[in-house]
Amino acid sequence: MREVSGSVPFGVSREVAFDYLVDPRHRTEWQSSLRAVSAIDGEPRVGQTWVDETKPGIDPRMRTTELTRPSRWSETGRWRFVRADLTLVFAEAPGGCVVDYRFRIRLLGPVGLALSALSRPAVGADLRRAAAILSSRS
Repeated sequence: MREVSGSVPFGVSREVAFDYLVDPRHRTEWQSSLRAVSAIDGEPRVGQTWVDETKPGIDPRMRTTELTRPSRWSETGRWRFVRADLTLVFAEAPGGCVVDYRFRIRLLGPVGLALSALSRPAVGADLRRAAAILSSRS
């Protein structure tokens, strides 16, 4: 399946951006498709699970698959025959950090390719929203 990627500058340190983005309790603040997050299993760590309750009514079960603070984090979400993978890589930059993202939706047929391509603007917009939230707090 096709992977989409991009980069978003954050006006905060990579530690601050990392801690905010990897904690599911913050997701409804910056992820536009969510109405709630439920069933959060403890603190951020590899193996942490939760449910993203989306506005369209698709409620994927999420799992942290990689967590190397403050440089790299990955998650996998599953719903029926769909799997979505997101990886964030945090790099220091003048005035803060840059968050590189890679996102892919996996499912049978050309629908998966189309959904991955359509997701690129949403993932980037959500991360830009998170950057604005964090910048306004510092």
